[in-house]
Amino acid sequence: MRTDLVSEPGDATRPNEDFADVGLPASGQGGCVILLDGVTPPAGETGCLHSVPWFTARLGGALTELTVSGQDLTPAGILSRAIERTARAHADTCDLSHPRTPQATVVTVRWSAETVDYLVLSDSALLLRSPAGEVTPVLDDRLARLPRSALATDALVDANLRNKEGGFFTAAADPSVAARAVTGTVPRGGVTALAALTDGATRWTEKFHQGDWTGLFDVLARDGARSLVDRVRRLEAADARERAFLGRGKTHDDATVVYVEL
Repeated sequence: MRTDLVSEPGDATRPNEDFADVGLPASGQGGCVILLDGVTPPAGETGCLHSVPWFTARLGGALTELTVSGQDLTPAGILSRAIERTARAHADTCDLSHPRTPQATVVTVRWSAETVDYLVLSDSALLLRSPAGEVTPVLDDRLARLPRSALATDALVDANLRNKEGGFFTAAADPSVAARAVTGTVPRGGVTALAALTDGATRWTEKFHQGDWTGLFDVLARDGARSLVDRVRRLEAADARERAFLGRGKTHDDATVVYVEL
């Protein structure tokens, strides 16, 4: 097995809110990938004393431990327990019912000699490559399908869409959200490599349209995760010049990629 992991903040003056880990059980059988993209809240009250990196570190650590040790648990069951464990860690000090309580997107993958189990919640992405070279994206596209008018302001999103039926879901403080995730199982023999990416890295395909998911996977396999993130940064820099010309703000995002050849 070969792994390649790169995680870079969008702004060097701010903490990276992403989390990534690769777990290899001591038995030597199988492994797992955990990827979180912490949701940056708008300025204002969140109801919580803790930062987004605090939350993603707690939730990511719980997911890694439970995925490696809980072989009898489903990916959704693992996410539910991890959310519950993380919520208990700050329930006495924070208002976990606040719509902007710390939260994250989630990708988990666990493989054994027989199967590959996966879970995707919100807008991070999982890509699976078959022995024939076909790349299958596993996406939770509920946020992408919402009309732009519904996303016009943070207040509208919080009131009508965030972790609500008809909107989109993230891992925050409610364990039941795990049942909303996209989950599945494929035969181990049908996957030769996989990649988990936060939306700061999938910009290469989704925002800048430099290639489809197969093209993105080819960049990772040929040139590595560092190369993909560097390409995104160059595209962002060019876009920033255009934004400045048009009088709009400069936008970057934390970018994390985990690539695994099984």
